[in-house]
Amino acid sequence: MKTLEKIFAAKLLNIKAIKLQPNNPFTWASGWKSPFYCDNRKTLSYPELRSFVKLETARIVMERFPEVEAVAGVATGAIPQGALVADVLGKPFVYVRSKPKDHGLENLIEGELKPGMKVVVIEDLISTGGSSLKAVEAIRNNGCEVIGMVAAYTYGFQEAEKAFKKAGVNLVTLTNYEAVVSEALRIGYISESDIDLLNDWRQDPANWKV
Repeated sequence: MKTLEKIFAAKLLNIKAIKLQPNNPFTWASGWKSPFYCDNRKTLSYPELRSFVKLETARIVMERFPEVEAVAGVATGAIPQGALVADVLGKPFVYVRSKPKDHGLENLIEGELKPGMKVVVIEDLISTGGSSLKAVEAIRNNGCEVIGMVAAYTYGFQEAEKAFKKAGVNLVTLTNYEAVVSEALRIGYISESDIDLLNDWRQDPANWKV
């Protein structure tokens, strides 16, 4: 039986939400060069896949964090899935901005969290983990407890793993770098000769060059 990680990796590759270009790298917003690009937001345009992500994420939340009292999405990529998951679970939903709104109430968290609530954060993608953990900090500063985070995908960078451990956040993902690369190799999207290059990049993405 295929694991969830491999099943979801195959679905992402099928809709071209993941692109692997070892010899023609992308440039991320951070300025990093990368042979790998993941856009989970494309799943929202495919009703069957959107439902798959919603239901699998909700299942993970209930299995791993059954004491959940509220769901928070990280803006902007995880707002839709976070709201969908909260709806399935029948829980309150909020989303966390990257910075406070510059007008009105200047909210950082949109929606209402009551102090002491046990919150699960929904994220679409984990790279360095910086923006995800800022959302965690905002929720904690609001007097709530973050009991875990569920993300669609993680690159599994050592920097992120250390940051999550230091922050005391339990991260669970639907799929990951290893599953995607394995599935991409299986279907012939990449070749064996690409694997070393991809692995070299993941070891030190900030300084990687073709």
